[in-house]
Amino acid sequence: MVHHEEHTVDTIRRTTTGKKDEVLKKVLVANRGEIAIRVFRSAHEMAMKTVALFSYEDRLSMHRYKADEAYQIGDPSKFTPVGAYLAQDEIIRIAKLHDVSMIHPGYGFLSENAGFAQKCADNGIAFVGPDAHVIESLGDKTKARDIAIAAGVPVVPGTPGPIKSIKEAEAFVKQYGFPVIIKAAMGGGGRGMRVVRSQADFAEGFERATSEAKQAFGDGTVFIERFLDKPRHIEVQLLADSQGNVVHLFERDCSVQRRHQKVVEIAPAKSLTPSVRDAILNDAIKLAKHVKYKNAGTAEFLVDQQDRHYFIEINPRIQVEHTITEEITGIDIVAAQIQIAAGISLPELGLTQERIQIRGFAIQCR
Repeated sequence: MVHHEEHTVDTIRRTTTGKKDEVLKKVLVANRGEIAIRVFRSAHEMAMKTVALFSYEDRLSMHRYKADEAYQIGDPSKFTPVGAYLAQDEIIRIAKLHDVSMIHPGYGFLSENAGFAQKCADNGIAFVGPDAHVIESLGDKTKARDIAIAAGVPVVPGTPGPIKSIKEAEAFVKQYGFPVIIKAAMGGGGRGMRVVRSQADFAEGFERATSEAKQAFGDGTVFIERFLDKPRHIEVQLLADSQGNVVHLFERDCSVQRRHQKVVEIAPAKSLTPSVRDAILNDAIKLAKHVKYKNAGTAEFLVDQQDRHYFIEINPRIQVEHTITEEITGIDIVAAQIQIAAGISLPELGLTQERIQIRGFAIQCR
């Protein structure tokens, strides 16, 4: 008589991953709302146990009820409603107390915090994202530019490093002319950015950008780039494993923006010629391999009116708009993130470049 193994959670986990992996047991999401629920859904499909965190003010939020276990972060008198989700030591303490094997940071909050990624590693918890030193090198836009230049990927002409005085800025303007854009080195979300179109407005624009950067990020360092008028903003979804394999899941067009924030995303981009698309996809993979990238990430490029493309940054995390790439490729990016963090390779997941195909278009509006 043939003995059939009982269909338990553990056997399902083994068949989903192809590995008896201790790491794929329990995932904590250090985030709230929609992205936490999204991660729980993939984790449950892989028969993992899930843990939610919530601040006192979020105690009735939907995300806490979607997980198998949920814990309040610390004492409400010590943390603000949002600050609770940034309490690194408290989050690690809860994770260790409840035998969590991996932490998914979602987007925002601690998702691009190299210190937090390191704390997870130091405590024997898998961080669902790149290694701390990779996050660190990509977090500063000036360092990211240097990496791209070293990898032979085109970047927008700009100052070779961060600048502190207006005198240093004027040398660049003499060489490249106007319009220029002044950007905060530690910036994001459209803050600490000023477009200057003439010499007359230059001093005021520089002053404004540095003070805004100081206020928003505690660091007034800026750099200057040639400003591209009405460029297309193209981003490439990447997946990379710890064995050095990298694949792209094609690109998204996020050119429709308001105050430097994306509003409409289209996958794949419909405005690119095949040769420009191939060049962008190849450069994205070249960059990821150069920095030994691991997990999901997005390489962002601008394409000017002359079809020249320039690298701007890599986001070392999952993005809000990952869902439209999932729609067109049929690949669950969050599940891939979790499995990569457990040490599973892309070929083992069946994710080789020739097998990744696209069907139709998907649009996200937010």
